[in-house]
Amino acid sequence: MGTTFTVKFLAGQPVTPEQDRPKVEAEINRLLEKINGQMSTYLPDSELSRFNQCRHTNWFPVSLELAEVIEKALSISEASHGAFDITVGPLVNLWGFGPEKRPWQIPDADAIARLLPRVGYRNVSTRTNPPGLRKGVPEIYCDLSAMAKGYGVDRIAQYLKSIRVRDYLVQIGGEVRAKGKSPDGRIWKVGIQDPRDAGRICRSVPLHNQSLSTSGDYVQSFAEHGKRYSHTIDPRTGWPVVHNLASVSVIHSSSAMADAWATALNVLGPAEGFRLATEQGLVVLMILRLPDGLGEKMTPGFEELIADSPSL
Repeated sequence: MGTTFTVKFLAGQPVTPEQDRPKVEAEINRLLEKINGQMSTYLPDSELSRFNQCRHTNWFPVSLELAEVIEKALSISEASHGAFDITVGPLVNLWGFGPEKRPWQIPDADAIARLLPRVGYRNVSTRTNPPGLRKGVPEIYCDLSAMAKGYGVDRIAQYLKSIRVRDYLVQIGGEVRAKGKSPDGRIWKVGIQDPRDAGRICRSVPLHNQSLSTSGDYVQSFAEHGKRYSHTIDPRTGWPVVHNLASVSVIHSSSAMADAWATALNVLGPAEGFRLATEQGLVVLMILRLPDGLGEKMTPGFEELIADSPSL
């Protein structure tokens, strides 16, 4: 998945054979290797890469897991009016933010226009019996980088539940899920990064059987001709977002859904995104860049969550 992961858990007392640390570590590695083999764009022989490489519009057989993840992704695309789109990869690569590692630069407007017909979530279909994917346009390219990490977190959480682990914290890249209590006997608290300083957190939030995902404009960007260009590409236009939303954090029962929604809301911005988050009943914190510093915008669900958890 092109990132790091951490799993912390408290075994029972006494430790059961299935909760033995080397056994748990081996099983988690096996799970993540399986997911990589299904959903990675870094591996040329993964299921997703082979689907991307095919140049036909017939049904392409895949695992049930991959079909279900893409089905969920398409549901977020529909709900966000296309702001979340797993087919945006060619545009991300064109701007230099994708796995092809091109130089960061403003592409030619004609190049963007040529790629736009190859982008669009409605050009991907799924089925689960038998599991398969189908392209509406042969050149469609899918990238699950805004959902696969969250899915990996959810799968690890399911595994830990199956071996009767009640207290854990799982993190893959920026996706975090926690349940139960930390070693000090309190509910796990997770920090949200200050967009101005990677070494500082601007707020901590309690997580109890919930997931937290943050999407921000500070991860990758470049400046040209005095203007800053974010790595977040609006799939509807082919251009980076230009609003003042520095980051958006989503808390959800599913890490995969939190991952996808954070990306969608980051594309939509502080006005349209906030309206949609409120309509959907999402638990969301937006951090905005203002002339005099940073500001916050919270949905009612987030306000309720942190009522007894002041910012740091």
